[in-house]
Amino acid sequence: MTHLLYQTNSYLVTFTATVTSLFETEHAILLDQTAFYPGGGGQPADNGIITLDDVHYPIIRARKSGQDILHIIQSDFPLPMVGTTIQGQVNWDRRYKTMRTHTAMHILCGVIFRDYGASVTGGDMELLNGRMDFEFETMQKDLVREIETAINREVENARSIKIAILPRDIAFQIPDLIRTKINLLPEGIQQVRVVEIVGLDIQADGGTHVKNTAEVGSIRISDYKSKGKINKRIYIELAK
Repeated sequence: MTHLLYQTNSYLVTFTATVTSLFETEHAILLDQTAFYPGGGGQPADNGIITLDDVHYPIIRARKSGQDILHIIQSDFPLPMVGTTIQGQVNWDRRYKTMRTHTAMHILCGVIFRDYGASVTGGDMELLNGRMDFEFETMQKDLVREIETAINREVENARSIKIAILPRDIAFQIPDLIRTKINLLPEGIQQVRVVEIVGLDIQADGGTHVKNTAEVGSIRISDYKSKGKINKRIYIELAK
């Protein structure tokens, strides 16, 4: 089972790890610990490099496999041997943009849940843009502008963001911990990672986030549309 360093420190860029297994068909390695985020919850996976004997091996992406994380190496580089100690380095530019975007999505979700009581029905994100679906019967231009003003006010409020890993029974005592319409958290998960935007939002979440909403920067609602009778989609973009 890979130790997930990014769960407690999203700002960790470099780390040391040991190769524990090889996956020839995927041209991938398994490490005893990693700072690479493998993707999930709509957030894209990290990429970067590992270094061994002054050779930089490009990591195309990380991917989750059960309780482990595979690190897929560019195919024209040989796989390092099991037992080898490597230095890992996450592509920080990509990571930080996903951190800002993911936190922006939580700000949007928190504002809409607080002000309108609407649940999330879906979502996805890329670097500096994303979309989220909510249970709204109607959505008009004035409402969208109202939401945009409110989410940018929360950026300006510079709210702290805290991470905690709690036993499942303790975590589920938190009201409205699961904001999606369907609880997607598997029954077998006994430790729940909780992300809190202090004073605004608290959710079960496995992704990477900034430490303060001020780091997100300005958020623009770039579009909105109806995806069904009570399903409305909001698109956001972040300043570069």
